[in-house]
Amino acid sequence: MSKSGLEFSVGDHVVYPAHGVGTIRGVETQEVAGMSLEVYIITFDHEKMTLRVPTKKAKTAGLRPLAEGNTVSQALTTLKGRARVKRTMWSRRAQEYEAKINSGDLISIAEVVRDLHRAENQPEQSYSERQLYESALDRMAREVAAIERIDREAAIGILTKSLVKAPVAAAAA
Repeated sequence: MSKSGLEFSVGDHVVYPAHGVGTIRGVETQEVAGMSLEVYIITFDHEKMTLRVPTKKAKTAGLRPLAEGNTVSQALTTLKGRARVKRTMWSRRAQEYEAKINSGDLISIAEVVRDLHRAENQPEQSYSERQLYESALDRMAREVAAIERIDREAAIGILTKSLVKAPVAAAAA
């Protein structure tokens, strides 16, 4: 909590579940239906969007600070794990992946990236699989970039390195 009693301050990077990483640009009071409402003004540069979230509803809306170091480590470890793909219809799996991406939870997003990642020697993805994969990878990369203070491309490099599995033959040698 900052000295103003608010959870976030101007300039803080935050994560909003449905949109990913944004920056708090200000806090202002607005008149809504004759009532005074204090709101965070959050900009999402990658979506060229501004969102106003009532300060008292920020937590219930899922607004959170950037992930801590141990969460990032867990997420990178998740990427290294074995893909877990359920044998359900694609439409059902796609809904589950979409829900994980929009949860804003870094580890859930990492699970989507891991499960939809395709190595060079694996079969081609469908268009919708590719879209979900790109969306999850982008969301994860933006948060890692903000945490590490690097650009998105460098963050994608880190994530991709975690996704590349070491050849099994090398492990036996």
